Amino acid sequence: MAIDLEPSWLNVLGGEFQKDYMVKLREFLKSEKESGQTVYPKNSDIFNAFNKTPFDELKVVILGQDPYHGAHQAHGLSFSVQKGINPPPSLKNIYKELITDIPGFNIPSHGELTEWAEQGVMMLNATLTVRAGSPGSHQKKGWEIFTDTVIKTISDEKEGIIFLLWGKFAQAKAELIDANKHHILKAAHPSPYSADSGFFGCKHFSKTNAILQEEGKKPIDWQIH
Repeated sequence: MAIDLEPSWLNVLGGEFQKDYMVKLREFLKSEKESGQTVYPKNSDIFNAFNKTPFDELKVVILGQDPYHGAHQAHGLSFSVQKGINPPPSLKNIYKELITDIPGFNIPSHGELTEWAEQGVMMLNATLTVRAGSPGSHQKKGWEIFTDTVIKTISDEKEGIIFLLWGKFAQAKAELIDANKHHILKAAHPSPYSADSGFFGCKHFSKTNAILQEEGKKPIDWQIH
């Protein structure tokens, strides 16, 4: 696992890569590949959430749990899939919510959300890798220590960041965030199992833009092209 991190993130997180847990995580990932396992996403995409959304340009954080474990899906941004792959059910429900929340939103032909990332929306999974076909297989190997540190660093070093916490797993991360400095929006997870329990109708996308405008920041263009 080569560390190719965008400079403004490296500036605030560089010390993490020398820590024991990260050394062990690297060894684990190396052993996975040496034993013939396929790991997603590919090495160059593991840190896409950071490289597509520099620390200096951060406005919004959408927290996910685990990368997609199917071929050609994961590319380092939570909920996003590579072009050419059908949007998974949770992402389809995100698009359904956008139709009712953002006037004029049209469902795109793909599920690749890089356009959001490039506007300051960080799509961060708690675990950044997964074994092919085996969901959750890289949990509790060290990634969560790293991503919890990322959330805490954002909370400590920034102000006015909007955190979108969908589902119980993401909402548990609220304890890492200073609610006096940041905005925390909570809703059910967009999964088909829970979207009807409070994700549909949450209006997080328009609420995010209203907050950004109140703070004199450019709103997000949620339309994916």
